[in-house]
Amino acid sequence: MVRIAGVDVPDRKRAHVALRSIYGIGPTMAAEILEKADLDPSFPPRMNELSEGQVDRLREIIDREYLTEGDLRREVNQNIRRLIEIGSYRGLRHRRGLPVNGQRTRTNARSRKGPRRTVAGRGRRTGGKK
Repeated sequence: MVRIAGVDVPDRKRAHVALRSIYGIGPTMAAEILEKADLDPSFPPRMNELSEGQVDRLREIIDREYLTEGDLRREVNQNIRRLIEIGSYRGLRHRRGLPVNGQRTRTNARSRKGPRRTVAGRGRRTGGKK
């Protein structure tokens, strides 16, 4: 396996797909990187078909020009901490573990809120008026 930016990149995948296994590199950025490394982005070779020089060029471009992995994770985390510290609305939503970008929470939002917790006194009342 080829190691780029501290990540073992899969050998048997094409270069533009394999580069996406690095945190912070998506489809557009992978194509940009291949173009800068003088590799054909329309039909990129597999990672194990690249020469050592080409892999070094990819590694150098990613390290020099792009924020990836630990540095990017740290920056994102610092941005969230800053929002929480200044007490902004988005920071409060982060602190409470609720959706941040205006999504509804009456239904859905289960991935942010976690599994359902039943609340006493909810539901249909029996007995009542006639």
